[in-house]
Amino acid sequence: MAAELTAPQLIDRHRPTLDRALETIRTRAYWSPHPEHPKAYGENGSLDTAAGKAAFDALLGTRLDLGQPGTDDWTGGEVSPYGIELGVEYPHADLDVLLPAMRAGQGAWRDAGAELRAMVCLEILKRIADRTMEFAQAVMHTSGQAFMMAFQAGGPHAQDRGLEAVAYAYAEQVRTPEAAEWTKPQGKRDPLALTKRFAPVPRGIGLVIGCNTFPTWNGYPGLFASLATGNAVLVKPHPRAVLPLALTVQVARDVLAEAGFDPNLVALAAERPGEGIAKTLATRPEIRIIDYTGSTSFGDWLEANARQAQVYTEKAGVNTVIVESTDDYRGMLSNLAFSLSLYSGQMCTTPQNLLIPRDGIRTDQGAKTYDEVTADLARAVEDLLGDDARANALLGAIVNPDVKARLEAAAGLGEVALASREVTNPDFPDAVVRTPVIVKLDGAKPDDEAAWSSECFGPVSFAVAVDSAAHAMELLRRSVREKGAMTVGAYTTDPEVERAVQEVCLEEAAQLSLNLTGGVYVNQTAAFSDFHGSGGNPAANAALCDGAFVANRFRVVEVRRQA
Repeated sequence: MAAELTAPQLIDRHRPTLDRALETIRTRAYWSPHPEHPKAYGENGSLDTAAGKAAFDALLGTRLDLGQPGTDDWTGGEVSPYGIELGVEYPHADLDVLLPAMRAGQGAWRDAGAELRAMVCLEILKRIADRTMEFAQAVMHTSGQAFMMAFQAGGPHAQDRGLEAVAYAYAEQVRTPEAAEWTKPQGKRDPLALTKRFAPVPRGIGLVIGCNTFPTWNGYPGLFASLATGNAVLVKPHPRAVLPLALTVQVARDVLAEAGFDPNLVALAAERPGEGIAKTLATRPEIRIIDYTGSTSFGDWLEANARQAQVYTEKAGVNTVIVESTDDYRGMLSNLAFSLSLYSGQMCTTPQNLLIPRDGIRTDQGAKTYDEVTADLARAVEDLLGDDARANALLGAIVNPDVKARLEAAAGLGEVALASREVTNPDFPDAVVRTPVIVKLDGAKPDDEAAWSSECFGPVSFAVAVDSAAHAMELLRRSVREKGAMTVGAYTTDPEVERAVQEVCLEEAAQLSLNLTGGVYVNQTAAFSDFHGSGGNPAANAALCDGAFVANRFRVVEVRRQA
């Protein structure tokens, strides 16, 4: 296969970016090669918002032929949460044909080495970045995110997470040298001498099981970690969010072919409505790595049943914020209001339980009772979302009917501190847009525990009255240990309370944010610096991204020769 992209070209183009990424994961400083403001993508050019919208519109009602083997049918049926029928058809695969074809190219991909594989991955990411505005529309109309969030989270932030995974993968593979001369002295006898060579070898085919809410942000780490470590990757999107990942597969296949590799190293597994192929795929012997984001029940099933594969899961947890005291009451309320509202709470990192002492808290505005804190937080959310245009820009659309049903049922769980209201989107009248609900519960009442101790995914939060800071620590520890948490937040001016919450989070392996009152929020993480999840509590068995996320996707095989 003739290469249009040569190794020297790729290395010259992308090695500086890889080196900067390697340095940044070491220092944990801020850096991103992907701008997060739309104006950086040009005006009236191929990268701007209008061009991206036109490219997305041109996809509607078309058949996305990826040219992959084993296509036995065509499938589709995505409907945007904003009410648009996408009408895009995708190849449906005969797995008995596709999977052997994917394995055929792994030898050459393995032999290419860690550096060239990383360069190819970075070329894929660069071409995706060149189409960021098109991808933003695809993410928006499959996830229900508002445009700006779909652009940022589905574009540059997802690309950052993909690059981060490539950097970690490269670092782990080159930790062991390619060759070594080994000599063992034998006293008066001749020394023993061997020449040794060490090669990272892939496990097999990686399976990425995509999610509905963040198809690229959650999909790219596993995809690029497996590809960069020499594995072929089969992408199985969520049936309601196929397009962003199908476009990703299309780009990856084009780049692989141009670089002289088998394009079947990356393929798509779209499913017919109601087919449910994830379990079938997950237990096939060819699948040796699985990356999954979604419900706890299916994540647990994968961990228990996909015994032939290395399984990485991001499931669900009950995220908690302790509100004990603050020296910036207004900033705290503003920060929490934004965190509860962003993307209608449809993030695995959105706070659910706010643990507030029933005797109240100390603030820079004087003592505030539990009732005052909950009422003031409700007003902060109302003020934030009072203008419908701003509300639509922050909330996006409810992604599926299950979220809407949970939201509507939440009002019956306790006293409502903030009622949800319907917001009309003038551009998309069929979109279901709702503001958050805040429900008051009592942390000392067993009858209330069933509500706050389980995840209620969506724009639902519970203001849980607790007896004391110590009681809050007890509930936090139990919640993280039993149900897991992707994020924990705390507001306190007391060093002892701060020390106590840190100790709980260290012991239970939960990522902690303290006293956030500015433009950084508990439910947002930055690639190259923040870890998303810890892999140490039931919410996820992996972290995005660390060495453990990539190191077990390959093994090192040694060849020894007599010197």
